[in-house]
Amino acid sequence: MSATNPSRILLSLSILANVAFAALPQVDFDRMGTVGLAGAFAGLDLFQNTSSSIAFDPSTSTLLSRDIDGALTRLASTNAGGSISTGCALKDVVFIAGSFSSIGDTSANNVASYTPSSGAFAAVGTDGPNGEVHSIFCDAADNKVWVGGSFTSPGSNIAVWDSKAGTWSRPPFVGVTGAQSKVLSITANSSDSSIFFAGSFITAFQGNGSPLLNGTNNPNVPFSAGATPFSSSLVPIPLQDAQVDGSPSSSNPQFGNIKNILCPSGEDGPGNSWLAADSNTALVTVRTFTFISANGLRLGNTFQENHGTTGFSVTTIPDNKVQTLHYRDPVTGQTQTCSDPCPLSIDSSLLYQDFLFDNTLTITGVQVKLSEFTGVAPGLHILQLLSAGAFASSVDSGNGVSCFAPNPSNTTRTGDWAAKVANTDIAGTIQTVLVSSVNVGTSASDGPTFTWIPYVSASGNYDINLLVPGCINFQDCASRTTVKITIFPGEGLQPWVANISQQNPADEAILVYSGPILSSSPKFVTTISMTLADNPTGSGEGGKYELVADRVQMVLKSVDNTSSDGSGGSGPEGAQGINNGFGFFEWPRSLSSADSSIDATKTLPNSTLTSLANVGIDLFKGAGGSNGLSFPNPSAITTVVHHPSGRIFLGGHFALSSGAASGSANVVAYDSGALTRLADNGLNGPVNFMVFNGDQLFVGGEFTDTLSGSTDQRLRGVAMYDITKDEWNPLGAGLNGRVTSLGMANSQILVAGNFTRLLTSANVDAGVAVAGFATWDLKKSAWVNSGGFVVGSMSFVGNATSKTQIIAGNVVSSRQFGASGMVILKNGDSKNSPKITPLGVQLDSAWSGSSLGSVRRRSLIPRASAWISHVKKSKLFLRQAPSTQLSPLPAPLPAPAPAVLVGTFWTNNTSSAEVAIIGGNFSFHSPGSSSGYQAVALYDPATGMIQGLQGAQLNGTVRSLLVDGTQLYIGGEFAIQGTNANGLAVYDLSKQEWNVNAIPALQGNAGSPVVVRSITTSPSKQNTVIVAGSFSQAGSLRCQSICAYDTSSKQWNTLGNGILGEVASIAYAGDNQEILIASGSIALPENTVSNVVQFGFSNATWTALGTPAALPGPVSAIEVNNGNASSIFAAGRSTDGSSSFLSFWNGVNWSILGSTLQGNTTVAQLTMVPLQDTHSANGVIEPDRMLMVSGLLDDSSFGSASSALFDGQAFIPYFVSTSVTGSSGAVASLFRSFSYFSFSHGRFLATGVVILISIAIAAGVVFLLALIGILWTLLSRRDDKLSKFDAAEEDDDDSIQHRPSSLLEHINAATRTTILGTSPFNNTNGEQEEEKIARDNHDPFGPDASNYVRAETPSDAVGGILAEETSRLAHARYSFDGAGEGELPISAGAEVEVLDDGDPAWWYARDVRTGQEGVVPAAYLY
Repeated sequence: MSATNPSRILLSLSILANVAFAALPQVDFDRMGTVGLAGAFAGLDLFQNTSSSIAFDPSTSTLLSRDIDGALTRLASTNAGGSISTGCALKDVVFIAGSFSSIGDTSANNVASYTPSSGAFAAVGTDGPNGEVHSIFCDAADNKVWVGGSFTSPGSNIAVWDSKAGTWSRPPFVGVTGAQSKVLSITANSSDSSIFFAGSFITAFQGNGSPLLNGTNNPNVPFSAGATPFSSSLVPIPLQDAQVDGSPSSSNPQFGNIKNILCPSGEDGPGNSWLAADSNTALVTVRTFTFISANGLRLGNTFQENHGTTGFSVTTIPDNKVQTLHYRDPVTGQTQTCSDPCPLSIDSSLLYQDFLFDNTLTITGVQVKLSEFTGVAPGLHILQLLSAGAFASSVDSGNGVSCFAPNPSNTTRTGDWAAKVANTDIAGTIQTVLVSSVNVGTSASDGPTFTWIPYVSASGNYDINLLVPGCINFQDCASRTTVKITIFPGEGLQPWVANISQQNPADEAILVYSGPILSSSPKFVTTISMTLADNPTGSGEGGKYELVADRVQMVLKSVDNTSSDGSGGSGPEGAQGINNGFGFFEWPRSLSSADSSIDATKTLPNSTLTSLANVGIDLFKGAGGSNGLSFPNPSAITTVVHHPSGRIFLGGHFALSSGAASGSANVVAYDSGALTRLADNGLNGPVNFMVFNGDQLFVGGEFTDTLSGSTDQRLRGVAMYDITKDEWNPLGAGLNGRVTSLGMANSQILVAGNFTRLLTSANVDAGVAVAGFATWDLKKSAWVNSGGFVVGSMSFVGNATSKTQIIAGNVVSSRQFGASGMVILKNGDSKNSPKITPLGVQLDSAWSGSSLGSVRRRSLIPRASAWISHVKKSKLFLRQAPSTQLSPLPAPLPAPAPAVLVGTFWTNNTSSAEVAIIGGNFSFHSPGSSSGYQAVALYDPATGMIQGLQGAQLNGTVRSLLVDGTQLYIGGEFAIQGTNANGLAVYDLSKQEWNVNAIPALQGNAGSPVVVRSITTSPSKQNTVIVAGSFSQAGSLRCQSICAYDTSSKQWNTLGNGILGEVASIAYAGDNQEILIASGSIALPENTVSNVVQFGFSNATWTALGTPAALPGPVSAIEVNNGNASSIFAAGRSTDGSSSFLSFWNGVNWSILGSTLQGNTTVAQLTMVPLQDTHSANGVIEPDRMLMVSGLLDDSSFGSASSALFDGQAFIPYFVSTSVTGSSGAVASLFRSFSYFSFSHGRFLATGVVILISIAIAAGVVFLLALIGILWTLLSRRDDKLSKFDAAEEDDDDSIQHRPSSLLEHINAATRTTILGTSPFNNTNGEQEEEKIARDNHDPFGPDASNYVRAETPSDAVGGILAEETSRLAHARYSFDGAGEGELPISAGAEVEVLDDGDPAWWYARDVRTGQEGVVPAAYLY
């Protein structure tokens, strides 16, 4: 029975848990104007998004989709340990590949398909690649999918999926092999006529090129007829650190460096050959100053004009003996012997000749005397010392890279090993080994270990000797003991174990193994491990044994049954004329797939398959043939792009030491038939991915600068190369980690990798937090918000459709929307889901080193000044009662930077642009500016641009903001350099400068900082700003925790007798906000504890709401329901801090709501929000609104959330968020541009009804015109008759003429408002003037109910002769429900704008708070 997948269980439980919350309430954000949501989060999601509740397993690889706005949606994850490396789209299907066995609930090996329309994953066949896939290419032309990687089936590292046939097959050219046998990139050329393959592999083409690699077990050694299979399998001894001298040398500097011939990087010529001085024999001396085991030497002649060696001899050091050498005659193929001189062939077809000693010798160097020459002087192209076979040293310096080897020998160890040096009998020669001490009685498993990993170039029969230095020379015989040696000779061969003693008094080579050894490969290396013996001998010294690690010597005895004398061995015939290529192969679509002669794993039949085969050939030559492919990390071409101009750009991990692009590293171009260097010789680290945008080449990888260091480390992980200007450009200051993949969509470069920050400056790791995914905007030339949020190490990003992308990697956390602490909310297209627009820029942490205490402030207590004389002494020196012991406020919402805690909106009168002003704990740099800003920012949602406050920056955290005209009031916990600001400051938005003289500073209690949590105004208290928080004094005025600032007189004033304690939140009640509600940890001066109190501006009196025990503890947030003083909500934490609460005040007492909140809940804000629909009625909250509870919420019914909606009965989770580290985030506040809005729903008629009414009105207008004509005629005749009578008689008819006019005016206004949606501004005419005359004597207590005193109308004031009406402001004397069609509901005291007062009983007006228009009784206004 298979194990249950824990992630699937979690997914199922999460889906079940979300069933109850599948349909979110329809919050009407648009009714509140522009709405912002701020908090300490980097990622945000709606709670109904089930993916937001699923835990991520970073041991899997997760696939995410990204929409056009950047929002992320989780699709599926692989099995644990799986990886997704690449992907592409073919028609309507997305193919992903990597190394995995399942994706989501679908079993799939390494390749899978995903259909976005259905959301379904599927396996791609059953016989696909049997190994890891690194690259994929969706071939729309042939409806096929090509994959490359490290596998053997269906093809050699390349396979093809035929979507139409539904089958896998090998490629038409079988595949590729050699080197690392990896295909890392597949792409089409710019015309889509060929397919490019890149990676780490070797190709071979018939033709007159460089020699074919020989047929021995050492495929990296170039063939030469002067060598044997045996000699070519001997690994050359590294001589990089040896002393090498050639004397006398040629005066030509291009041929005077003897070290150039030790491992030449190119063909015989300048920089790769050495010449002696003219007319002289020469002596070449090589000294290593340590003992080496040598079996001979390799010499390659030079064929420079008038130069060449014809005879030489070899003397070994230190014995100064001329050695007898054995070599193969290149003409006869027979083994020959020589001494002094030995012949060196002058046949230019011979790359080199190998000369072997009689036996393996232990020496410290050689002298080669070039005694005979042709032309004017001798010379050499190659000089190498050949080892006994293979070797490895315990000392790292002895494991240099050998010529023709892909990597050096290596070692690993456990335990403590220290270097030990002893002098030898040879002057200037020392012997260095590693030793480790272990307590006597320690078991082998608990003791130290040492493992040698020699590079073995050829399989064969070897003797393995362990070189053990004599204990007398090292003076440690008493501590020596026996050790256990374990040898792994090769796959399929049994390991060999031997116990040997290290108590030998003199140096000794101890044979530990004799038998077959397999050559090193990417899949296997030979290891020789040493541990303490199971039963060590000796008693040790001082209770300790000493283990000694020196060198391992591998003596080659035979290769393919060929002995060391080379008999029976010969090079392959016809091996000349082979072109080898590395890392690049072009397959033209025009070639027939049925041509069986094409096999890229073998020698291809033509000198080049296409002209671009020279790309790989030049790479092979430029890297020095197989010798140049010897790096600690093996070379590879990882990415290829083809520019429309024809230039091919190749990136990877390589260095070129010859050819036209010599000196280049990691990125190079191929143009006009040759490799060419890029500016500054390329980059100083591997390149992993490249993508074009016009003539801009974007490059991602593991580099920090150009190879020449020209950008001061500003190309960290990502760079842009301008093709036309041939120059490198940084993307900001780069990233702090590896970039693995690049994509391009919507004029943005998408960057995926293993990084955590966008760096803000070179050589500094500080910057904006981005974990694994970042976005560079091409239009802004700046890093921007990616739209979604992810934390992880991402491996791939690519396009899925024309509007969406896919992202994959090891994800720790992800949210649909990514934002640095703020988003803009609007009503969405879908009723249930709002439109969420993240902050368009990335905010950073607060500046390091700028602690609040480090800022030197001015004196916070100003000297006596003129303003103090205006303060009433009774209030200034009011003696309050002794302080009551109050509970501390609940801990504030966690706000790790970057966090936005508060916001407000301001319309710039100059530009008429509405901007959001945000404050909190963050810093940022404006695009194109080197200046840094902190804690406050002005953000334009329309353009996505951000700017800071000019001048000195706030040093601390901002918690409250208020815009009053052009003055920005800022509150929090901060200081400003060079000012006396202490938690409160004023900034002039019009002048863009600090208003340093605007307000006397606040002071805190002894030992406590000033914290301003609320800055507000009330329309009932003009020119007054209310400041509340934690402080004891304002200027010189004793004013604890809440104080009123008069903006006209610039004075502080107390509110009544003041309060005690600390204030957390402020709200207002009453139709004109004439009642202030304060909450926190509060007591009244008479020591009445009441954590919610109210202050009446009319009577300047504080009163408590409820009894002291009515609330469980201090209150952190307060909200008044639409100004209703009998509907107040308070949230906080119990006095003992063990529980959280939400309470409701009904005008009489408090009652506890929300009993499901857990003890670790922190409520930062309560705010009432309108709904587009309604909820079930209850006695707490009206059906057209809900209470939004924000903060860090933990509820027993739904778990964690950042915001929840409360309908009066239950919580409905709404927003969830995540911090930059992947932990739970928090919402601090919701802020809006409308100060006032209506919760009531507008009523709209159906379109069909409106059309019918319009037709009816049109018909009525025609009828009315006809009626007016008739009446005009009748009235004209009557006027003739009435002229005979006294006009005074007409005054008595006033009462019967007014009411119909009033009624008609009411109906007209209602009709215009409801159907036409226009404001009925009337123009006066002659008939209105007659009606006005009639009204002058109208009875104020008449039947029109206008029996209340009201102000004269504008028409009355000027005698009714205005040619045009004008609007004016008025206030409501009484509340009016406005239930009738076209009527305007108003509350007593509300301010309205009178638009039409032409009717004596009904006026047409607009509510200045909501913008709603309609008719109201004229008598209700004053």
